[in-house]
Amino acid sequence: MKKLLITGASGFLGYHLCQIAKQEYSVYGTYFSHSLEIPGIKMLKVDLTDFQQLKQIFTDFQPTAVIHTAALSQPNFCQTHVEESYAINVTASCNIAGLCADDSIRCAFTSTDLVFDGLNAPYRETDPVCPVNIYGEQKVMAEKGMLERYPMTAICRMPLMFGMETPTATSFIQSFIQTLQEGKELNLFTDEFRTPVSGKTAAKGLLLALEKVNGHIHLGGKERISRYDFGRLLVEIFYIPANQLKACLQQDVKMSAPRPSDVSLDSTKAFNLGYQPLSLKEELQDLYKFPANQSS
Repeated sequence: MKKLLITGASGFLGYHLCQIAKQEYSVYGTYFSHSLEIPGIKMLKVDLTDFQQLKQIFTDFQPTAVIHTAALSQPNFCQTHVEESYAINVTASCNIAGLCADDSIRCAFTSTDLVFDGLNAPYRETDPVCPVNIYGEQKVMAEKGMLERYPMTAICRMPLMFGMETPTATSFIQSFIQTLQEGKELNLFTDEFRTPVSGKTAAKGLLLALEKVNGHIHLGGKERISRYDFGRLLVEIFYIPANQLKACLQQDVKMSAPRPSDVSLDSTKAFNLGYQPLSLKEELQDLYKFPANQSS
């Protein structure tokens, strides 16, 4: 059976990826700070910033493919912890590409829509990058470094992702739902636009890219939507009182990391390869009906 190494298996996307990938691969998952067991997955605690540990995993496991999802992905944290985030987001990523190159094995990397400045959306793979925060800068450095080491790498730029919580991770909708159910005010931006997909859909896109893509691919959804309008859709489908849902502007909220206003992705290339995100309404209805089965 083909052997797949998934880094960051304890993360939101990594967990969903493990559940879908185990149907066709023998999967090894790595974690660092959040220990967990996933049925059918061999889990390993690894410090990816330690090159000897990383190399040992490749030697012991001898994967036929790697999907590298592990990252420090909170922009505000990266903005204030530059060296710590660089070690995992850039150095470890380039080392993984080098190890994949040594044995000519398939490699996919999760980058981000935040490599763009938000001024010329929707963005295609060929559009120039221009990040406005440290996290975006680090992902650009990782993209370039990995492709220099191993041009066969699939650089997958991921959109905003949502879904039901996993044993060790949540998506942004959990805090939205909790805030509103507690009767508290939820302020959402009307001027920040993304092309979201569910974690389950994103995982399928990554497996497709692993098999079919060298270089850049965008794995966004089919709808451009503001956070506020996403919130309105969420409360409608989850039957949550919407009276505490309030509109606000991104520019009025002070954050450590600057945020681009519109990083919608044009994912036509992926759609033509067979990537098939559902509509946001369908994705959310699926989550509402079958919350426990999202990773099956």
